[in-house]
Order: sequence, then C-alpha cells, then structure tokens
Amino acid sequence: MNRKLIIFDFDGTLADTFPCFVRVFDEAAARYRFTPLDRANAQRLRGLDARQIMALHDIPLWKTPAIARFMRARIGDEAHAIRLFDGVDAALRALHARGAVLTIVTSNSRANVQRILGPQLLALFSQVECGAGLFGKLPKIRKVLAATGIAQADAVLIGDELRDARVAAEAGVDFGAVAWGFNQLDALVAQQPRYVFHQVADWLG
Repeated sequence: MNRKLIIFDFDGTLADTFPCFVRVFDEAAARYRFTPLDRANAQRLRGLDARQIMALHDIPLWKTPAIARFMRARIGDEAHAIRLFDGVDAALRALHARGAVLTIVTSNSRANVQRILGPQLLALFSQVECGAGLFGKLPKIRKVLAATGIAQADAVLIGDELRDARVAAEAGVDFGAVAWGFNQLDALVAQQPRYVFHQVADWLG
C-alpha cells in the first residue's frame, strides 16, 4: 500500500471498542426502547450493514442522533479501558515516517479519540473529523480531501464496516478492509475492496 493519504475509520479499525459498544448498546436499548442485542446471533449481526441492524432492532432513523450522542458519552466514560489493536501504535508511526498523510473520519467523538490515542499518536494525524452521523461520513471525507489537496486516486479509506466500503465508493477513493473489526471479512470482501488487511502489519506491506 503506497498512498499519499490514508483515511482511517476509528472504532473497530484502530481501537477495539466493540466490547464497550455491546454494553452501551444494551443501555441505549433500555433508554430509547429498542430491541437489545441478541448475543446468540452475534455472528449473524457481523454480516449485516447498519440499516439491516437498525431494522432488526426496531430502531427508527429519527432516533439515531440521540442514540449516537448517548452512546458516545457512555463510551467516553469507559475510554480509559479501551485499547488500540495490537500493532496499531507501531504501524501508525511507521506510516507517518514514510511520509503518508494520516487522517481519521469517525462517528465517535473527538474527546474519545483523543483519550484513546493519547497526545503522541494524535499528533501523527493531520486531520481528525469526528461525530459523523451513522450515514454522514461522506461530507467529512470530502472535507479531508479538500483540506489536504490530495487527489482521490492517491487516497485510501481503511475501515471495518460495510458502510465504510460504500462511502469510499461514493467518495471515489479506494477501500481497504480490515479483518479484525465489526463486519465479517467475507461480507467486506463482497464489496470488492482494493486492499484486504488480515493483520495490522499488512498496512506496511
């Protein structure tokens, strides 16, 4: 992978937030009156996209902004216990040393990203766009492209969800799928990503 601009998703790509997400999702379900996660069908969920998950849990679109705010706040309460995936620290430093422009586009809050990354890693990123709505990453990706002045052909979005694959296509940038995040790898591969990363070290290959 030799791209001038790398746009990273955060949750499930850089940070292992899924265990926290599961707990917080059920808290949100009780608060906003939708169906909690069915642990017995967790693997099935990993093959679904965001709209399918919303339908399965009876979440109306109009509730999603409030649910997202609640979940970001609760994740923030537990941010001290959330860790980056093994190898992410070293890989980010190596990519930055090679001259790649590193950025983040995420639905998580800036405060949570700052706490989990820490000041040294945060300083490696030229731009961090946070608080994207469930289907609101496209404007933020376009903002990153405009701010960096780097052509779409020289950029890649790395993420772990079907919505990342689809927004990369909308933005006209290549997609790199990671094997360790929320959506199952075969579901991501069906979206025909330009890159498939089976481990963090593959970013440097």
